[in-house]
Amino acid sequence: MREASITRKTRETAIELRLSLDGTGQAAVATGVGFFDHMLDQLARHSLIDIAVTTEGDRHVDDHHTVEDTGIALGQALARALGDKRGIRRYGAFTLVMDDARVEAALDLSGRPYLVWDVGFPTQKIGSFDTELVREFFQALSTHGGITLHVTARAGVNSHHIAEAAFKAVARALRQAVEPDPRAGDAIPSTKGAL
Repeated sequence: MREASITRKTRETAIELRLSLDGTGQAAVATGVGFFDHMLDQLARHSLIDIAVTTEGDRHVDDHHTVEDTGIALGQALARALGDKRGIRRYGAFTLVMDDARVEAALDLSGRPYLVWDVGFPTQKIGSFDTELVREFFQALSTHGGITLHVTARAGVNSHHIAEAAFKAVARALRQAVEPDPRAGDAIPSTKGAL
């Protein structure tokens, strides 16, 4: 089974996270940050990766460590569940529209973390959630998951829609990339023979 569990404890956060790549998109999410929980639910649902995560963070400071460290743990779990990446498609790309917002995500499970982020938000907050934390989450996911990730907003006037379109677009691209490739057998998807 392509599953992983991560326990991460620092002075700033305590995280318990489990995921299954071959799930049905079930989410059991409790970070204490309402909008972020909503986004993680969308990430699970649209990637078809089951995600269970509980994060206790120093929210008396702000939501930064909670969001960033959850991204770190999710990236680590994803990398662990993928193992040597035999038989996966490796690449994924998706353009997602949500009302006024259109966001493109393209990714490579290369083991070489790199984030290209071209997403602007018209507001600094979505409710009480800092919009800059969307990028922080994806930076942490990319770095600790070994993912080359490009996210570009092509349209959007509503910050909630832009953020949600970004999470859903990445989820759909991730769904493609982690899927077993029926034509590849158990081959590692690289001419180098390793990822």
